[in-house]
Amino acid sequence: MIRILVIEDNRDLAFGLQTALEVEGYEVRVAEDGPGGLREAGEYEPDLVVLDLMLPGMDGYRVLRALRESGFDAPVLILTARAEETDKVLGFDTGADDYVTKPFGVLELLARVRALLRRTGVALEDEPDRPIEQFGDVVVDVAARTVLRAGEPVELSPKEFDLLVALLRRDGAVASRHELLKEVWGYQAVVPTRTVDMHISELRRKLEGDSSRPRHILTVRKAGYRLER
Repeated sequence: MIRILVIEDNRDLAFGLQTALEVEGYEVRVAEDGPGGLREAGEYEPDLVVLDLMLPGMDGYRVLRALRESGFDAPVLILTARAEETDKVLGFDTGADDYVTKPFGVLELLARVRALLRRTGVALEDEPDRPIEQFGDVVVDVAARTVLRAGEPVELSPKEFDLLVALLRRDGAVASRHELLKEVWGYQAVVPTRTVDMHISELRRKLEGDSSRPRHILTVRKAGYRLER
């Protein structure tokens, strides 16, 4: 089983990441500060590290530098609230393989984790099986991030695809707008926005036979949306 180490001092975020990764089939450990992360990396020997830059005891840059100097060569995905180009360049120069800027959607992070593991060859042998999802005449390959309708490819934006997957994973259960904003866009608080509604409208236009009378991507009044297979 693929081992992932999450080094993150925000307990709520760390718990959410651990849960999402474990649902995907990965084995996960969490460290809450820089020194603890270094110890866990040496003992646990993870296949991938998710590393926050703002850590107590030792910041993420120093942790990353120490990991690389010790010979640790597994991929490192950094989490940063800093969107400045200089911070990203410093992360890459220190030895990071990829980064995600907070706030981020969980599905985006999972996709980046899979991409990094494939790049290093780990996932080719050990990545958990990922089923093909289907509803009506629509076929979704989650791992490949492709969609076919009646055998023809459908182009979805990254957020449209992530939103579709979020609905599929609920297996018919209702997802509120707030839940979808948090999962797909990374919003942690209630944000007055029609972002979800607009993306749902686009999904219906591209995937439903009649977007004005959808059969699969359904509105649940005063609750949110669900996907009917």
